[in-house]
Amino acid sequence: MKFLISFFAALALPIAMLGHEPSDTTTIFTIGDSTMANKPLDKENQERGWGQMLPIYLQGPVKVDNHAVNGRSSKSFIDEGRWETVLNLIRQGDYVIIQFGHNDEKIKSPDRYTEAGTTFDANLAKYVTEAREKGATPILMNSIVRRNFPADQEVAETDDRQKTWKEGFENYPKEGEILVDTHGAYREAPKHVADSLGVTFIDMNALTHELVQELGPERSREMFMWIPANTYEFCPNGKIDNTHLNILGGILVSRLAVNALAEQVPELRQFIRPEIYNLNH
Repeated sequence: MKFLISFFAALALPIAMLGHEPSDTTTIFTIGDSTMANKPLDKENQERGWGQMLPIYLQGPVKVDNHAVNGRSSKSFIDEGRWETVLNLIRQGDYVIIQFGHNDEKIKSPDRYTEAGTTFDANLAKYVTEAREKGATPILMNSIVRRNFPADQEVAETDDRQKTWKEGFENYPKEGEILVDTHGAYREAPKHVADSLGVTFIDMNALTHELVQELGPERSREMFMWIPANTYEFCPNGKIDNTHLNILGGILVSRLAVNALAEQVPELRQFIRPEIYNLNH
């Protein structure tokens, strides 16, 4: 996989390339959950959303306005007025990347739960339709994969069970070699909506699944929030989290996203740093 051969080049890029914003700047709005969201940088926090890292691959009159928020679903993002805020900012020619699913699955949280095939799809369609009405180009994505290598190949319902193993990595349950998806129908629903509305769909679940499976159960820990105790101020007791990305993970997943955008949304290719895009071609 060319991506793995060349990803170290991405690490040499500056994390932020900020300057004067021209009046003709195109905005890429991102809406979604914690796997995409901006994370605080204080106390040596190692967590990053992939949307937070996306700007390192861009150039020219373009900016990322990341509105993804921890814990939000396609439902709660609307109910809390967050989508209305984004709509009021959108201008003709902008882009809106839409990625929900992790929290829509939580049936025990009625303020967030939606059903794949009905209410989840309806919310995604609302985002697409209303973004288009404002003159923006919507792009649907599905959820990135959870790191889930069960020894018996059973699908974990959520990562909550795994988060209980914080006493030390050596106490973590034995893992298998095959990555098993946990998103079920929520993985397919965005594609169905995209097909029905004629909008671009990027299968981030498949892209991240391929990457994490290729890395395997040991190396893939290095891109998720596996934090040893007594290492960082933000998390002195350590943690094991197979859903959220660390700095490296944010860089790698945003790299997958930006190359998929270059392939499937040619109008955006002018904004993607050529030394990154051309590495895969």
